[in-house]
Amino acid sequence: MQKYLSVRETAAYLNTSERFVRRLIAERRIAFHHVGRHVRFALSDLDEWLLASRVEPITTTTVRRHLGQVA
Repeated sequence: MQKYLSVRETAAYLNTSERFVRRLIAERRIAFHHVGRHVRFALSDLDEWLLASRVEPITTTTVRRHLGQVA
């Protein structure tokens, strides 16, 4: 069974403010569901969004690869 979170619960899950979550909604940067006038987030959607937002650390190898040089 799918678990859905409110804006407040989502902010706690992401360790951010409610304002940030509402901005993600307004900018359509995150998947959400309308349930009447309420907004809900599926845990699976939040986990996918977090994985897609991951930024890898910079290493010498990645810099060389980005610049087109042979390592």
